[in-house]
Amino acid sequence: MRLKNKVAIVTGSGQGIGREIALTLAKEGAKVVVSDITDLINDVAKEIEKIGSQALAIKTDVSKRKETEEMTKKTLQKFGRIDILVNNAGIFPFKSLLEMEEEDWDRVLSVNLKGVFNSSKAVLPAMTKQNYGKIINIASVAGTRIGFLNLAHYSASKGGILGFTKAAALELAQYGINVNAIAPGAIDTPGARTGMGGKESLEQFAKTIPAKRIGKPIDIANLVVFLASDESSYITGECIVVDGGFTIQ
Repeated sequence: MRLKNKVAIVTGSGQGIGREIALTLAKEGAKVVVSDITDLINDVAKEIEKIGSQALAIKTDVSKRKETEEMTKKTLQKFGRIDILVNNAGIFPFKSLLEMEEEDWDRVLSVNLKGVFNSSKAVLPAMTKQNYGKIINIASVAGTRIGFLNLAHYSASKGGILGFTKAAALELAQYGINVNAIAPGAIDTPGARTGMGGKESLEQFAKTIPAKRIGKPIDIANLVVFLASDESSYITGECIVVDGGFTIQ
């Protein structure tokens, strides 16, 4: 097991990519804190325990600093340390720029970008004290490589994550902390199916991808495991694209 006895927090892990990340980390031996705003975290925690690893479900709104601090406090009380933080929580409500209101913009930036800041700040005292840590931010090809219709706020937030990743990696390297980002392309999740018009629309989109398929949550989770492991100790400040070749065309 590549992550035996490591302690990981995965935000937004009640479903979709986050759920797969949490389960995959657990299969590699990590003790996992399942964090989200939904009660689905309890189901994911039970799945992790069935795998044979330890889990802790904590309901957390990452846009609220106090809640991320409480998440960290409970994690340390339960497991005594924090080795890995996966900043996965994010929302992507489709809305045209012409119709977008300030409230729409603020909500997306608050969860997607401020949430990364809040969660990272909350775990840093523990990571710097132990002189070790892995922070993995889930960005997107939207905002880091290309733009998408009706997602100006989302693209801005994900572009911001990339900037944060590079600056944080530079500052935290002296503390033995690696900070990296992953930029997924189209991944088959419940949210993607809804936002992109259903399974048929995803299948049509797959035809435009060199790999000729839509990504699966496990495609992201496998990379998270690598970046969370000591195998990636000489990689920091990077953004790795996982999109089947869509953005190289």
